[in-house]
Amino acid sequence: MAITAEFLVNSPSLPFVGFAELLPSNQIECVHGLCLGRNSRVFVIYLDPADDVSEDDLSALDEVVETTPLGRASGRDVYQLSVKLEDMISEAFVPGRFAKTQIEPTIISPEGWYEKKLFRDYESFNNMRTHCDEHGIRIDLLSITQDSPPPDERSQYGLTDRQHEALALAISRGYYDNPRQATASELAEEMGISQPSMSNLLRRGERQLLTSTIEMQPQQTFQT
Repeated sequence: MAITAEFLVNSPSLPFVGFAELLPSNQIECVHGLCLGRNSRVFVIYLDPADDVSEDDLSALDEVVETTPLGRASGRDVYQLSVKLEDMISEAFVPGRFAKTQIEPTIISPEGWYEKKLFRDYESFNNMRTHCDEHGIRIDLLSITQDSPPPDERSQYGLTDRQHEALALAISRGYYDNPRQATASELAEEMGISQPSMSNLLRRGERQLLTSTIEMQPQQTFQT
């Protein structure tokens, strides 16, 4: 049940956020993720020539360890930067900690990092958001969509696609935890439906799961 999530990462410790605010375009596009050490990364950034940023300007940034010009691509100046991350950021974004794939380059603006990534499921995304929150990094979800699950995964229990999606979201958000970590209204907002519709989806899905599970249990013979 892979999902695609668009979200904004916000923290004063994120690299290049302050620098983006100084640019006329207020924007830097980058690809990142290669780990050189515990708190070092390689970023490939794309800059609008109209921003008039030089190699010396980039090298002067506190977080930049090394600057390598790569030329120009699609009308933009491209640089490879070795970046030293603050401990909080390094610990929150350990490569390989969460099952995800970057779909589009990161857009850095004064508001933070805009990211669009593919996650294995809702739980994987939620775990990442919780982990970042524990490190003082805010994740603002902009949109989330789910790929259709394999037919055999839902048809085994007779669930509809929407019932399957609603139940998967409820589980990942802690709706069934004690105490509950999310309300039906919050789940409904994420799915873009009304609260009564969400409650109805959950109730019908729960009934279908219970009915299917009980029917699949082997009949027992009791002797008196």
